[in-house]
Amino acid sequence: LSILAPLAWLYRAISESRRRKAWQAQNESLPVPVVVVGNITVGGTGKSPLTARLVECMRQKGWQPVILSRGYGGKSDSYPLLVKEGTPAGVCGDEPLMLSLATGCPVVVDPQRLRGARWALEHGLGNVLICDDGLQHYRLPRDIELAVFDAQRGIGNGALLPVGPLREPVDRLNSVDFVILNGAEFPATGESIDEFASTEHSDIHAMALRPASLVNINSGETRAPEALNGKPVRGVAGIGNPGRFFDTLRLLGAHVQEEAFPDHHRFRPEDLASGAGEWLVMTAKDAVKCRGFAPDNAWVLTVDACLSEPFEQRFLERLNECAEQLQPQMTERSNHG
Repeated sequence: LSILAPLAWLYRAISESRRRKAWQAQNESLPVPVVVVGNITVGGTGKSPLTARLVECMRQKGWQPVILSRGYGGKSDSYPLLVKEGTPAGVCGDEPLMLSLATGCPVVVDPQRLRGARWALEHGLGNVLICDDGLQHYRLPRDIELAVFDAQRGIGNGALLPVGPLREPVDRLNSVDFVILNGAEFPATGESIDEFASTEHSDIHAMALRPASLVNINSGETRAPEALNGKPVRGVAGIGNPGRFFDTLRLLGAHVQEEAFPDHHRFRPEDLASGAGEWLVMTAKDAVKCRGFAPDNAWVLTVDACLSEPFEQRFLERLNECAEQLQPQMTERSNHG
């Protein structure tokens, strides 16, 4: 690891330089609140389920959210791209398609997320933007930042790439609005957590991913997750942290044969072979890439992000504060709309 230390130093210097230049180049804000959900570690942390839950929270209070995404794993002939139900995952990316199907709200894909944001506003798609996985995309102005961690893995050895798992130094957390720990214990009081990774922060909160339903990819039949209890299951996952998915299947009582693929894996029919009597179970993110060739025993385990009431209330309060600060711009925009 000591051999890689100079590379970690170089990575930090380059990332900090890019961040500084991007912030200096920002000469405008957007006329609606912008929420960015991301992480400072590599690997899956649960950003997309959190994004879906925040969308639901905002909608319940009358907001009209639009999701922005880079569209990793997809390749379109033109951008910005508005995701539709029939958009292939190979064009828009797996996570944007999953979020579109799960939330029903507009999802705009563009590697240049600021361009995608402007396009969404020009077309009147909504009045709040939420960017899934954009913490390091500094060209996009933002009002609220949430950094998500897998509570079990935390910050690993605390070192930057390639020595450790960090994309940015831990002190980056000092500038985010909320730190979310996926899989942490909820405090008995339901309030925030005092400290994480030797960082004190006023808004550290727990999140849990809870199994919601089993949906057959071909027939659309829905069953309770508990239907897996005692069943032989071939678990298939091409996500950032497949172990968490397999553990969830076992907690439901399934007898699991694991099959892990790289994150954003482009599935083929032969990847979905299973034995007689086995249930083939995958994540929602993987399932959107298997429509059209999934076997009849293929099921999606959907999950819901569960958050504390104090956090959701605090988040909505922060959103309203941002909207009040932007009120002149929002009013002017509606008058010209």
